[in-house]
Amino acid sequence: MKKLEAVIRHFKLEEVKDALTQAGVQGMTVSEVRGFGRQKGHKEQYRGAEYTIDFLPKAKLEIVCSDKQAKELIEVILTAGRTGQVGDGKIFVTDIHEMIRIRTGESGDEAL
Repeated sequence: MKKLEAVIRHFKLEEVKDALTQAGVQGMTVSEVRGFGRQKGHKEQYRGAEYTIDFLPKAKLEIVCSDKQAKELIEVILTAGRTGQVGDGKIFVTDIHEMIRIRTGESGDEAL
């Protein structure tokens, strides 16, 4: 099993979620996060004072899937989440050694 963590632009969340749902994803966890990378934030003015916004709003999706489904879902996220500009985000892929469904006690692929 794989865990996909995708940090994307917050306004792309619905588009990515819809594309993942069409690809067969039955569940995901979404968090509103803030961060920066090469984008390095931006400057804003408020009442005449200029200040730097270092941390930009992003959305973080977490999806656990089978090994064979991972490549397809990565492509779906790349296609739906891309704007072509700096700051589109990142996808992190991690191996999951075990997963257990709390309600039934099922583990492994049956718990997906």
